[in-house]
Amino acid sequence: MAAATTPVGRFAPTPSGRMHLGNVFAFLVAWLSVKSRNGAIVLRMEDLDTQRTSAEFAEILRQDLLWLGLDWDAETAPQSQRSDVYDRYFSQLEEMGLLYPCYCTRSQLHSVNAPHLSDGTYVYPGTCRNLSKAEKAAFDRLPAWRVKVPAKEYHLTDLCQGPFSQDLSTDCGDFVVRRADGVYVYQLAVTVDDAEAGVTEVVRGVDLLGSAPRQMYLQELLGFPHPAYGHVPLLVAPDGRRLSKRDKDLDLGFLRLHKKAEEIIGALAYSSGLMDRSEAISAKELAAEFSWKKLEKDNIQLQITL
Repeated sequence: MAAATTPVGRFAPTPSGRMHLGNVFAFLVAWLSVKSRNGAIVLRMEDLDTQRTSAEFAEILRQDLLWLGLDWDAETAPQSQRSDVYDRYFSQLEEMGLLYPCYCTRSQLHSVNAPHLSDGTYVYPGTCRNLSKAEKAAFDRLPAWRVKVPAKEYHLTDLCQGPFSQDLSTDCGDFVVRRADGVYVYQLAVTVDDAEAGVTEVVRGVDLLGSAPRQMYLQELLGFPHPAYGHVPLLVAPDGRRLSKRDKDLDLGFLRLHKKAEEIIGALAYSSGLMDRSEAISAKELAAEFSWKKLEKDNIQLQITL
């Protein structure tokens, strides 16, 4: 009988500011899920947007994670240093005849005449998919690059949210893999990064659930295995607001002045259903009690007193 694969999860923070408790919660669940099965965690800094990110914030993130007891087993190169790797996979998609230049402006994409889903997300209608050479030459700006999607429904059973499906052609449309300024976008970068790091389980916020089918499609095209996905609910402040780095509320800079790490872990565990009691606990102790079945699926109102 073949040996079971060691589970490998990942932390993938964007070093653009101090973590808030919504970030911490997603990382906590990622850590608990693999550590409860003697797995490993890979840390990766998602700093594609170099205008908003910095090495200083990356170091603060590392220190905050360690203070919380959320350690990692390896750290990969940050995304800003991996453009040559993404180039290689971009070329592979290009050779397959699946990429094309898109000259649509932001205002065109968000026009009231463009197709939109009920949540307001636009579905790309393929405007630039079949442009002639002459039509492309008429534009005086650099294009973004999109990948053609099939009329195919992708299904997954999310570890937290349960069954989810999406037809890429009707729910998404051809999507961008490289911006006009040459920067690779989230979908391609994380697909490549997770595969090359051997990640078997992707845990992140439920707001990214719709990204999973696009990444599954890219995984198929590039010959990567599908990881398991777990999309955890979002944390909202006691007044119902979604937590945000911009608001500076309930971030680690503030909380470290007022709380112990075990108190924060305990508050997150109790608020999310991972514990049925409100008490301080370390991440290591909580791992012994972890189960995806305990976790709430809907937005979680944080239970924490300052």
